[in-house]
Amino acid sequence: MMPGMMSFEEKCVKEGYRIIAGVDEAGRGSFAGPLTAAAVILYLNKKLPVKIDDSKKLRDKERRSAFSYILSEARACSVGVVDQETVDREGVGNAVKKAMWQAVNSLSITPDMLLVDAVTIEGTKIPQKALIKGDALSVSIAAASIVAKVFRDKLMAYYHRFYPVYDWQSNKGYGTEKHRWAIKKYGPCFLHRFSFRGVSID
Repeated sequence: MMPGMMSFEEKCVKEGYRIIAGVDEAGRGSFAGPLTAAAVILYLNKKLPVKIDDSKKLRDKERRSAFSYILSEARACSVGVVDQETVDREGVGNAVKKAMWQAVNSLSITPDMLLVDAVTIEGTKIPQKALIKGDALSVSIAAASIVAKVFRDKLMAYYHRFYPVYDWQSNKGYGTEKHRWAIKKYGPCFLHRFSFRGVSID
């Protein structure tokens, strides 16, 4: 955990909040597969034996280690999943909020404050703070970013078994050169997001 990443949690505690959930998403820019979000409630007085930071800054081994720790030791953790058809139909922004809403509402404990990466979740009465680049500022949001990404990476690795030509094991659905080449050669499959430039071959 980087220095200062508890500052927003500490401020919330001083304001009287006791159950603080971090919320973040993964897969916003992917060409294929679902968009996922996670909500995580950490024990804020517990020393973390693993590195928790913005998931993009961690090595794969560090992410997987943190993922396992969070799932087993967090006070509560949940995931929301919105499929690629919903992303196409409702747009990425709405899909992000929907996945976040699912994650928050699936928590086994109801939080009294949400720290959310960049957006405001609609449809909840729980107080919330939207933090720009929150996954680099809040340990709770960083934990959520790790869970959302590793969970989604596992999904894309599973889908790779059925559609290996797209190399989702490596690119996780993002628009790498090899992925773009495969779309042009073989065409997109039903797991692709047809509203994304680079996917539709019409």
